[in-house]
Amino acid sequence: MTTSDALDDALREGVIAIAHEAAAAILGVYDTAFDVERKADDSPLTAADLAAHRCIVEGLERLTPDIPVLSEESAEDVPSVVRRTWSTLWLVDPLDGTREFVKRNGEFTVNIALIREGEPVFGVIQAPVTGQLWHGERGQGAFRRDGEEAGDVRLQTRRPALAPLRVAGSRSHRDPRSDAFMGRIGEVEPVALGSSLKFCRLAEGGMDVYPRFGPTSEWDTAAGQAILEAAGGAVIDPRGRALRYNQRDTLLNGDFIALGDSGLPWRDWLG
Repeated sequence: MTTSDALDDALREGVIAIAHEAAAAILGVYDTAFDVERKADDSPLTAADLAAHRCIVEGLERLTPDIPVLSEESAEDVPSVVRRTWSTLWLVDPLDGTREFVKRNGEFTVNIALIREGEPVFGVIQAPVTGQLWHGERGQGAFRRDGEEAGDVRLQTRRPALAPLRVAGSRSHRDPRSDAFMGRIGEVEPVALGSSLKFCRLAEGGMDVYPRFGPTSEWDTAAGQAILEAAGGAVIDPRGRALRYNQRDTLLNGDFIALGDSGLPWRDWLG
């Protein structure tokens, strides 16, 4: 595969199979009395995070040995001066929504994204508990599978988005700025949802807007952005620029707004 080609079916299905394997590894821990450790930033870490990390990294290294893998659970081991030389890479969150995993509410995912020249061009998001999987590729569309044996359902965002707008909120990260943003929209229908499932719901037309004010990591958003953009939506910063990846020393995102309909007057809502 060259960096300018669309993914062939074998590669796409290979990545999807890896996401399924990681989901199975996560579920192997989910129903046990697992321990919860704390990272340096006080975020939780479980055996499920590590099991999924090993599964994905080993799988991608076998599938595409020429493409480096940057995973949340090993990112500190890769100096920025090294990773920023990578024009193409896999960006992985083995278990997005560990807080939701610990709460056992089912709202956590496996995220795998392919980054080319700073842009997310392909993404896979797997929900272990429901078995649903979303995938999207630039220029090829976005799709949902409702089980390993199910066929693909093509996705499209809700355009035009009409009031009341369905606005996503985080179960674990609500903040006053997000509440103020929602207040300026007018008539809204708030929807609380964990992890990158918010991007998936936007991509399939079930929600319209997802504002996020506060830090996220690049692996939290890359796969969701790829899927949402392939479905017709956008993930932009407060200046209207699409989020980009592996371009800076930090791997933290700034504020962003995810939109199903990019024609919405989002600048008016920033205040």
